[in-house]
Amino acid sequence: MTTEHDYARTLADTLERAEGAGSWDWLFLPLLRLLANGEPVTVAEIAAATGRTTAEVEQALAASPSIERDEHDRIVGGGLTLRPTPHRFELDDGPRLYTWCALDTLFFPAVLGRTAHVESPCHGTGAPVRLTVTPTDVTGLDPTGAVVSLVTPDDASHIRASFCDQVHFFASADAAAPWLRDHPEASVLPVPEAYDLGRELARHLQHGIPPSGC
Repeated sequence: MTTEHDYARTLADTLERAEGAGSWDWLFLPLLRLLANGEPVTVAEIAAATGRTTAEVEQALAASPSIERDEHDRIVGGGLTLRPTPHRFELDDGPRLYTWCALDTLFFPAVLGRTAHVESPCHGTGAPVRLTVTPTDVTGLDPTGAVVSLVTPDDASHIRASFCDQVHFFASADAAAPWLRDHPEASVLPVPEAYDLGRELARHLQHGIPPSGC
């Protein structure tokens, strides 16, 4: 049986291979922190934050088909995004941002070291799911029985399409049941368990630490 720890390892390995293999630590973590300021990010800003050349940054970004840019070629989305999605992500003392998927909202506070207030519609009913996510906990979950859908990515070359677009909040397991019938390869986890998985994923990606219990 696949455990949450096994799944975190599998997903971390996929993310490390995906969209610019080997660039998670030096590119995407700094990019998330820059995007958390709520403004478009230039290649020069990424280069300054990472100590890489603009040519190196452009090469890594070019290998990342999901990266979002604006009309001035600035980066506006990379997991965390300035463009509206169903997953609203509002940092304490910060701007209103969005994420590509439900798991991002549970995972990014640990990466950023900041608290976020999250609201996302149930993918089955449209009813709002609300929660506050800190680097160490989830509070204020409403409804308390909310779950998150998960899939195992089958295409590391385009993680947004193969993973993020299938990872939703549902108000309850019952609300997720019709979607699961149409997606038999997927599963759901209660939000607190999905949060624990997200923290394991953050640890693995940030520090190369195998998820505990593996």
